[in-house]
Order: sequence, then C-alpha cells, then structure tokens
Amino acid sequence: MDINKWKSVAIKKTDYDLLKGLCKEKFRAPGAMISKILSDYIDHQARKHKIPNAVFRTKLINGEANVGSKKNKS
Repeated sequence: MDINKWKSVAIKKTDYDLLKGLCKEKFRAPGAMISKILSDYIDHQARKHKIPNAVFRTKLINGEANVGSKKNKS
C-alpha cells in the first residue's frame, strides 16, 4: 500500500458503528463517507469565515494556524 496516498486513524468503536450505519444507509464505503463528511465540513467552515473554498483548503493543507480567524485589529 502506498503510504503517501493512504493513512490509518483510530476512532472510538461507537463512532465506527455510527459510521458503518451511515454507510449502509447511503450506500458508501467508510473511506468515501469520511471524505464526504470532511468535504462538507470544510465547505461549511470556508463559507462561515468568508474565505474561498480553495484558499481555505490550501491553508489547511499547509498547516497554517488560525485559518479562519480575522487578523488582529490594532
């Protein structure tokens, strides 16, 4: 498996059970469902902070702290 493409995470068993339930209801694999949930949340946060989606995603990937916060008013 390509370690640059795939990563593993540990989640609580109850969260996994909820994820599997959502997957069964929506006919998605767990990985696809996590991608969908994450994408929807990022879209929501970008709109909330009035930042273009692509800019918000780039900042997250680059590890910029306080991605959605306003600059200090001095």
